[in-house]
Amino acid sequence: MKRSLALITLSFAAATAFATTYVRVEKDGTKTYSDRPLPGGAPVEIQPVQTYAAPQASSTPAGPSREQQLLNDMGNPFHYESCAVTPAADQTFTNPESVSLGVQLSPPLRPGDVLVLSLDGTPVGGRDATTFLVKPVARGSHTVAAEVKDRYGRSACRSSSTFHVFQPGLNSPARQAPPRPRGR
Repeated sequence: MKRSLALITLSFAAATAFATTYVRVEKDGTKTYSDRPLPGGAPVEIQPVQTYAAPQASSTPAGPSREQQLLNDMGNPFHYESCAVTPAADQTFTNPESVSLGVQLSPPLRPGDVLVLSLDGTPVGGRDATTFLVKPVARGSHTVAAEVKDRYGRSACRSSSTFHVFQPGLNSPARQAPPRPRGR
């Protein structure tokens, strides 16, 4: 039985290559194949063979592979030309309502680099924020810092400065007394 099935399959494959093939299902469920029309049979539709065409070769010269580019980046760390924070070092604010912190980078922040702006060691403004408004501002000296790290975690820029906030106290001689109400 297996031998006859193999012969049928082989003849079916050969027949499909050259001509239309017909099939008829018998009462007992067996199938009869032929290259000629059979009474009670139907032609077998055979889909064309799937083919594949190779892509055309590019005429442009290929650059380094992605892996080679990553190795080159790791061997040649990038550094920003300038990285400055504001307020400037030793700048003094007297009784401010708010103080604006910021960082200026040259060139601008690259994709993949991460900027962290911090005040007194605490990150402020969220990831990659270049400015942050501190309101209210506590009296005393404060340090603003900015650091940019590349995709490998290496520092590409770091800058910091200390500024001072002066707010007169209630008993300060410079503080003016509030006006007295009239008529009492």
